[in-house]
Amino acid sequence: MEITQRVTPILERKQFYILLLFLLAVLYAPLIIHWYDGWLNKTIDIEHEYFSHGVIGLPFAAYITWLKRKDWCRLENEFHPLGGFCLGLGIAFYLTGMGELVNLSFPLILGGICLWLKGMPGLKLLWFPLLLVVLATPNYIPYLITPYTFPLQQFIAGCAGFILIQMGLDVVVEGIYLTIGGHIVEVAPYCAGLKMLFTSLYVTLILLYWNEYIGDRSKIIKMLVGAVIISVVGNIIRNTILSWFHGTNQDDLFTWFHDQWGGDAYSALMLVAIFFLMKVLEKLDGDYLPESPDYSPESLDYSPESPDYPPESLDYPPKSPDYPPKSPLRLRSGQALSKGDFEIIGENEEETINEILLNNHRDAEETEEERENR
Repeated sequence: MEITQRVTPILERKQFYILLLFLLAVLYAPLIIHWYDGWLNKTIDIEHEYFSHGVIGLPFAAYITWLKRKDWCRLENEFHPLGGFCLGLGIAFYLTGMGELVNLSFPLILGGICLWLKGMPGLKLLWFPLLLVVLATPNYIPYLITPYTFPLQQFIAGCAGFILIQMGLDVVVEGIYLTIGGHIVEVAPYCAGLKMLFTSLYVTLILLYWNEYIGDRSKIIKMLVGAVIISVVGNIIRNTILSWFHGTNQDDLFTWFHDQWGGDAYSALMLVAIFFLMKVLEKLDGDYLPESPDYSPESLDYSPESPDYPPESLDYPPKSPDYPPKSPLRLRSGQALSKGDFEIIGENEEETINEILLNNHRDAEETEEERENR
């Protein structure tokens, strides 16, 4: 009887979530299919193409949510009034039938469900997948930003003209227009690189979360600034290539690079550049985690004879504010690693690096008489 009473709430909970997922699928599966069809086949409004990063973002958001399902179930059922407001507003937007409002209803409904069922703890648990959904939901924000991209268009046109002149071409730059061999090329608002900038920042957020740097302010700033630089420089090169193709009557190559898979391949290379930027920053910052191929517990030299041991002004015992030690350990490969950053947990090891250091230090201070007595 007790087993039945315990199992019934679980079954009811599972049935509830199955019903909820089914309802969401009925309401929003056609909408999401429409988004994907537009992003992949470029049949959606040009403003909505700016959110094509949702092709990878939405599945990743679903994956994160799936990984956190057990944590979600452990949360207490807690109602938050803001959940009802979001649900009501989302339903109202959906019932209008207007494309823009129906799009916006999707993140509103998801956020409302989190707040309605689990309150603020639920929203805090799933904040990142919800953020990915919000940033991938098509809207007309790019259309509102476009009028303010004129300075960027001029900058790109000037840089592209300068590069083409260095290549020996006869180029005249006037504002956002380049004249090459009698052919006029315009750096249009939608060629200013906003789409690639949005995608670069979106992928950067995913990489930061995946590598558990989402709480590292320094790493976040470096990555976001680096992504902006890569996007702007990449777009300058892209416009230079397109101007060259058009100005030299290579129309087939222009079409391939502008409208076909050539442009997609170039965008993918820029995203790969962002990935390598993260790896470079990891090397420079010395982020060698135990799971890294550059890390090997056997390569650590933590003996008292090491020139870096013991650290100067190290105050034992462990209760001291100077403990654990923060001086760098020396790897045999010549790379540096921080002692206090992580623990070595091997197959038969249960001591941290600092505990091993402490024991070695105490052993080194033992007198010969103490060793004989022991």
